[in-house]
Formats: sequence, C-alpha cells, structure tokens
Amino acid sequence: MLFARGRDLRLPTPEEAPPGRSAPAYEVPERHAVLGTPLRGPWPTGLEVAEFALGCFWGAERRFWQTPGVWTTVTGFQGGFTPHPVDDEIRTGLTGHAETVRVVFDPAKVSYPDLLRLFWESHDPTQGFRQGNDVGTYVRSLLFTHSTSQAAAAEASRDAYQEALSAAGYGRITTEILPAEAHPFYPARAYHQQYLDRNPAGYCGLGGTGVSCPTGFAQAEG
Repeated sequence: MLFARGRDLRLPTPEEAPPGRSAPAYEVPERHAVLGTPLRGPWPTGLEVAEFALGCFWGAERRFWQTPGVWTTVTGFQGGFTPHPVDDEIRTGLTGHAETVRVVFDPAKVSYPDLLRLFWESHDPTQGFRQGNDVGTYVRSLLFTHSTSQAAAAEASRDAYQEALSAAGYGRITTEILPAEAHPFYPARAYHQQYLDRNPAGYCGLGGTGVSCPTGFAQAEG
C-alpha cells in the first residue's frame, strides 16, 4: 500500500503533475506468480480486459485472481496525468493516478457484470478520496471500460447499486466510469504484483458495505 504524504484531498491539474518519463523505470515480471499467465499482452483471442480501482490494490488484486474465469491480473496506476509514474510520485497525490487492477478474463467463464458485482461489494464506493483507513486521491473508486457495452453495464450496475445503498442509508456513489483508451494503464513494479501471495498475512485494506449488489443489470452486445 502507498501511504499519503499529507496534501489537500483534491485531484491535481495536469500542470501540477510530475512530468514522468517516456518508458517504464522498472521491470515487471513476465508471469503471474499464482496463475502462471503473462502479465503483458497481447492476450489470447476471446479474452476481455477491464480495470478496477477500489482502494489498495494488494487486496483487490487477490480478490480478482481468486475468481474463476479470470485469466490474469496486474496491479498498476491509471486515471492520472504522469506517464510511467513511480511510487514516490504516486505518494504525493500529484500524478492523479489511482491504484488499479487490470483484469483479463474469459467472458465464457465469468461475465463482466459478475466482475462488476465483485467490484461494488468489495469496497465502499461512497467514500470519495478514501477507502477505510486509507486516505488519498489514489485510493478513490474508478472503473475503466474498454467498450461501449462495458460502459453501459458499468453505468447500469452503478445505478442499481446506488438504489441498494440508498435503501441501506449510504450516500451517493463517487465512483467515476472512464474510457480506458483515454487513460493509459501503467503496471506497478514487481514488489506490488501479487503482493498477498508472497505475504498472505499482509495488509489488505478491502472493506465492503455489506450491501449486496443487485443482479438485474446485464451487459449489452457490442
């Protein structure tokens, strides 16, 4: 988990963001430590990609890799301005990125709506720039979609979960739904990949609301 160095809880402007670099500053492992699958594309035909930000990515990644039908997972940073950021830059809150998990999955074995349900139920999406004890813009809730059908399903699931949360006394969902093509994903360094496999008793940080996500939404074709 990356811990904040106190600053106002607001998203930075592009002008405030560190300039970053033109290439990664570190190597990323070739294969997933648990699943044995590649951490970099291109992906096998028929698989789909989606990204989820729901707080500390250590626990979030484990939740997804344990899901049947998920082919590989990668921790990284997404949604900000700094290209190829490093940990020290992320900690400042000035890059604009959130800790994110890339999920590559087989839609014949697990649907995108199923992954959305896991996403919503694994954190509290009403907390803004925090998640439990973790505070900072980089632990905010985000969905990055790779198609119009994913975007439609994400929006439908958000609306359905908002109704359930409101009925349970929770406030408004603060989760942003953004097109992945406009927000590059930058893999985290090796230390963060499958962290809880190496450290099973390590920090997780996940904490849902206890409110179940409705199952009445679906992914449209296209």
